[in-house]
Amino acid sequence: MIRSPRGADGRAMALEGGMKCVKFLVFFFNFIFWVCGVALIAIGVYALGAVGKVPVALVAGSGGSPAAIVVLGVIIFFISFFGCCGAWKESYCMVTTFAVLLSLICLVEIAAAIAGYVFKDKVHGLVEKGMSELMRGYDKDPVLATAMDGFQREFSCCGVNNYTDWASLEPFKTNDTVPRSCCRTDTPTCNVRPTPATVFVKGCLPSVEAWVKNSIVLLAAVALGIAFFEVLGIVFACCLMRGIRSGYEVM
Repeated sequence: MIRSPRGADGRAMALEGGMKCVKFLVFFFNFIFWVCGVALIAIGVYALGAVGKVPVALVAGSGGSPAAIVVLGVIIFFISFFGCCGAWKESYCMVTTFAVLLSLICLVEIAAAIAGYVFKDKVHGLVEKGMSELMRGYDKDPVLATAMDGFQREFSCCGVNNYTDWASLEPFKTNDTVPRSCCRTDTPTCNVRPTPATVFVKGCLPSVEAWVKNSIVLLAAVALGIAFFEVLGIVFACCLMRGIRSGYEVM
């Protein structure tokens, strides 16, 4: 059966329309990647500021994780522009490179989410050890003292397990006091001979542990959400690569 030229023209127009749609989708997903890159940079910068007052940072070097998030955000930010250029110029090489780099980033994000979930089970011991170090260095290092005071005020807690933890440390053991940040109401004598009526009874460990775990889960969810959109971007990039290659073969 001989196909009419009109039918061939119709198929060509349909193919051209489909390629324009794929090209638009590649642009759209690159815009999403650009937004995700900016979001990761913002989250990483916030985490870098917040992790300084988290005890686990003293024992696990967790400051590297927020830094890695910032680096990943910067990489995604620039790759999104690279993908836009490839789609705009219809460069098979650039679009292929974009798809490969995006695939690698997607795998890294999935691995990071899994590692974060595994690390979540080790939070208790790390936070407990870190907070104990904060308490032991309270009267020796103003930075540690400021961090511990901020914790106790923010979470309305005192010590690691309870307020009696301070009774074994100098100078609180000698003076029979606790830090002023433990006080329910900040008065000149609220921390002298502390009682449940004058200071926070509960320790900081449960609150801090829950905060760290929630932060890890949030970061893992963000990483998996971005990875989902990246998979769609990879699929559309591959479709565009196929269309560009077919166009060159026709020519």
